[in-house]
Amino acid sequence: MKEAMFYEKTKDKEVVCHLCPRNCPIKEGSYGVCGVRKNIDGKLYSLVYARPVAIDIDPIEKKPLFHFMPGSYAYSLGTVGCNLFCLHCQNWQIARAKPPQYNVPEVEPEQIVEGAIANNCNTIAYTYTEPTVFYEYVYDTARIARKNKIKNVMITNGYINEEPIKKLYKYIDGANIDLKAFTEKFYKQETASSLKPVLNAIKKIKQQGTWIELTNLIIPTLNDNPDEIKEMTEWIKKNLGKDVPLHFTAFYPAYKRMDIPPTPIKILEKAYKIAKDAGLNFVYLGNVSSEKENTYCPKCGALLIERKGLLLEKNNIVDGKCPKCGQEIKGVWK
Repeated sequence: MKEAMFYEKTKDKEVVCHLCPRNCPIKEGSYGVCGVRKNIDGKLYSLVYARPVAIDIDPIEKKPLFHFMPGSYAYSLGTVGCNLFCLHCQNWQIARAKPPQYNVPEVEPEQIVEGAIANNCNTIAYTYTEPTVFYEYVYDTARIARKNKIKNVMITNGYINEEPIKKLYKYIDGANIDLKAFTEKFYKQETASSLKPVLNAIKKIKQQGTWIELTNLIIPTLNDNPDEIKEMTEWIKKNLGKDVPLHFTAFYPAYKRMDIPPTPIKILEKAYKIAKDAGLNFVYLGNVSSEKENTYCPKCGALLIERKGLLLEKNNIVDGKCPKCGQEIKGVWK
């Protein structure tokens, strides 16, 4: 347990948490919406600091990050808790859990960095659940990692306020942000949140100099409207540029959305075409077997990175450029 950052004391031992756009008012003895930040005697505490419920070593491609140290491995960790309420959550067992439900040993930030070094991981990934809710743990770990020349990546829903972005993301080298849909209706109905703060956060994170990639999980009947996808891809190009990778991934029934069938590949293919027609250079399909998980040069079409599932088969990029035509390929390559 550690005192939280980004909160203010109000009256009668009440506090307001300003970590995410919910700006939760929290009475003494109560919790924020995320379930992991508690007001104890007028002070706000993180109950999940140094309490990871999952630590693993993953290919960076699993995050997915396709333009960030291809073929490398990330020392990955997550705690319980989340600030969204996605009806289709893949990790609901830990995202919706409360800290007392998992009696796990403490793993201090220094130990996380030591673990990454011992396992030859040049990146630490804050993932599995929403890392914003274990912000203090991420912040302390990321600073130590940076001193040890270990990179940091966030796998996030982007539901975070501007000031926390500014403080944390100077230490974050890469992020995959889950842009769940492009309508307020979807965000309200499926996640109990709002789209606008996510769009603002995405722009702010890019402005910090963090390498970003976006993931859009396409759920049949809920966010697969071609007009919505077109609007989203045009927003991405206008606000982030044509070189930001966009991953369209297939939905599979989970949690409270067991009634919806898996995403047909033809829907993913249609989304891919819409994004390419909008002018995005790097569009990928995920959770399915497809050649569209490979990276091709946007100028000459040469195959640059060949992937099969989460495994890197071949990386032909040389010094961040296409070896055939010399086109610069945006990303973090070393």
